[in-house]
Amino acid sequence: MSSNPDNKSPFQKKPVFLICLALVAIGFAAFVFGLTGRHPERAWQAYLINFLLWSAIAQGGLLFSTVMHTVKARWSGPLSNLAESFTAFFPVSFGLFLILFLGKNHIFPWLHQDLHGKEIWLNVPFLFTRDVVGLLVLYGLGFAYLYHALWLKLDRSVSHGRIRKYLYSRWDRSISDVHRCRDRMTIFGILYMLAFALILSLIGYDLVMSLDPHWYSTLFGAYTFVKAFYIGLGGIIILASILHLNPAIEFKLNPSDFHDIGKLFFAFCLVWGDFFYVQLVVIWYGNIPEETAYLIERTMTAPWNSLAWFVFIICFIIPFIILLNKKIKTKPQFMSILCTVVIMGICLEHFLLIGPVLNPHVSALPLGLTDGLIFLGFFGLMSLAVIFFLNLFPELVRVVDGEAT
Repeated sequence: MSSNPDNKSPFQKKPVFLICLALVAIGFAAFVFGLTGRHPERAWQAYLINFLLWSAIAQGGLLFSTVMHTVKARWSGPLSNLAESFTAFFPVSFGLFLILFLGKNHIFPWLHQDLHGKEIWLNVPFLFTRDVVGLLVLYGLGFAYLYHALWLKLDRSVSHGRIRKYLYSRWDRSISDVHRCRDRMTIFGILYMLAFALILSLIGYDLVMSLDPHWYSTLFGAYTFVKAFYIGLGGIIILASILHLNPAIEFKLNPSDFHDIGKLFFAFCLVWGDFFYVQLVVIWYGNIPEETAYLIERTMTAPWNSLAWFVFIICFIIPFIILLNKKIKTKPQFMSILCTVVIMGICLEHFLLIGPVLNPHVSALPLGLTDGLIFLGFFGLMSLAVIFFLNLFPELVRVVDGEAT
């Protein structure tokens, strides 16, 4: 770590903040415009899709750090620091989830349907209560893990800031405290991984699968959290590439670091593709009307069938072919572009899962400029959260040739 007492952040540049704030303002204005238009349900649809997407990136991003710490992967140190910056989006994600309650009449079509006994599970008070509790548990464990990680990593020569003073005041730097902190970090990391699988499965069931209350898939929960880790890795690669390519920032990784996380991204590209295929083929093979109707609508009827193939191609086929090349994985420019394409593809995949229920009997995909602007607004929120974290703890990104300075 740097011993520079000033330790000024390289991210404190007004143009960056102003651009992010402008994106948030544009996204908010587009959302309000959509709500006051003829189709407010489409504005809420875009809101739900982006909440799921950006929350999954943040949740999956931190999962990388917990996994790497648990398996003691030394190569991942600088990348784990970046992964932990996504926790800054957790409070934003929780607030955004609470806002979903205002759009419940547009988001949950089963409110006006006969659920044939499923009312015990599918009712708004119970749904929001269990999801709020789940997110609080997940984010609480994430912050507990982050607290111990920061205590071990931060430069104690920098004393300004209430958060730093709180971290420093808890324990001294005795060997016993360091070992105890590391052990607790491991425990919270493992608990976060368990909560990640369970709670993202719950979110997938409640906010995606339940929109068609008569369809179910036993693989949907696992598919949801595998997808979150896939795009979480993509988010880390994009952030690492931006910092690595910026000459004003002391963050320089070795090609081997990009190659290692590129291999992990490639691996979960295969896992996501496998879950995507297996989930569909089991439904097709079973040929149960309650299940196949969901599949047929999204893969065989226009306009959704074209979107299904497009999602599969850009989220699996293209990454699979490109990432077979070893050199590509070491090139941050190419990897950041590829990861951006995949994240955009997963955004469309959310739209594929949600859109047919909320937009029945359409002849063209119900996508427009408003959807894109709302996406940019959420991107601005994520960017502000990550920049806030990196401004608060700038020494976490002072890395030269893969080693912290």
